[in-house]
Amino acid sequence: MADPRAFISFDFDHNLTEKNLFVGQSKHSKTPFSIQDWSSKASLPQSQWEALIKSKIGKCNMLIVLCGKTMASATGVSKEIAMAKEQDVPIFGVYIGGANTTSNLPSGLQRNRTITWDWDNIAAAIDQMMTEGKNK
Repeated sequence: MADPRAFISFDFDHNLTEKNLFVGQSKHSKTPFSIQDWSSKASLPQSQWEALIKSKIGKCNMLIVLCGKTMASATGVSKEIAMAKEQDVPIFGVYIGGANTTSNLPSGLQRNRTITWDWDNIAAAIDQMMTEGKNK
């Protein structure tokens, strides 16, 4: 697939700026994917939010989790990871906002699938995701 679709999962309360920078930089990098900003634009009842986000994740080739320092409190991110796993959508994480290998990760995200914010590494991770899960 020439232009894989990635759903970006992030801590809305703490990492919106980094998400916007990540999306913006991805448009001007050699990273071969498109980001769909399918986050909910309005507050919804939990059941509606879950149905909407699950549907959007299912339409993507991968879930990229932006991992900041406060990920332990990001319950929505953990739910998005669980939704991706239910639908066989491959997942990897990217450290942002000063987070590193000693930072907490959201439930369900593996440390060995979380990388630094480097476009060469991200491109390699995307290539790998396109050989896993529902992309096989």
